[in-house]
Amino acid sequence: MARDLIREYLLYLQVEKGLAGSSVESYRGELEKLRAWATTHRLAPQELGQEELKQFIMSLSRGGLSPRSVSRALSTVRGFYRFLLVDGHQTTDPTANLVSPQGGQKLPRFLTEDEVAQLLNAPDISTAGGVRDRTLIELLYATGLRVSELVSLTQGSIDLDRGLLTCTGKGSKQRQVPVGRGALDWLLKYQSARRALLSGVESNRLFVAAGGRPLTRQVVWTTLHRYAEGVGLRDVSPHVLRHSFATHLLEHGADTRSVQAMLGH
Repeated sequence: MARDLIREYLLYLQVEKGLAGSSVESYRGELEKLRAWATTHRLAPQELGQEELKQFIMSLSRGGLSPRSVSRALSTVRGFYRFLLVDGHQTTDPTANLVSPQGGQKLPRFLTEDEVAQLLNAPDISTAGGVRDRTLIELLYATGLRVSELVSLTQGSIDLDRGLLTCTGKGSKQRQVPVGRGALDWLLKYQSARRALLSGVESNRLFVAAGGRPLTRQVVWTTLHRYAEGVGLRDVSPHVLRHSFATHLLEHGADTRSVQAMLGH
């Protein structure tokens, strides 16, 4: 089915648009990359939505293509989906809000797995604050939480025995997210550090500063930025860790729908 749709579009380009054979072959190559990427994620091209197409474009950029080449590939993909829409194979255009890397906006940034490891190792874990910071970075990367969701977590949000986290996302919707073994281990270590930070003060918030004050979004952002700068990483934010979480899961073969559910989409 996917190959038939691509073939139909290429025929349209050649016969109705009058494109030269070399141009049509260029389009074929770019659409074959799309089909192969979709197949890897157990989807057909016509099943891809905006989020999946963002991930596809990011994979091209990460694969070493120049911004100009990525922009050209996006243009090809956009034309393909508009053809499917007009021809009745699609009811919506998932490329409508995708931005070209040459359009003045950057593609969503993410860290490599080695860069994530550098960031995780940045806090001084000989201090209570350092253990807290290592734990929150571990949790951001392990779950893809939004920073607003992270700072709203309470002690009751984490089920250490089942390895699950319950958070409240956009629209006050609750969801459960699995937490990996590494992040769970740090959550266990953080319990004693948390007691030291509380210094006898009572608080139900999971992440606290000295004296029991709850961490704010701004404090988390500043903390993350400081550690990133310290290991030579630039433009790192909680949102970058969220993109990194999703990208690495997809690269390791995770199901797209499952990743979207974990992200709260």
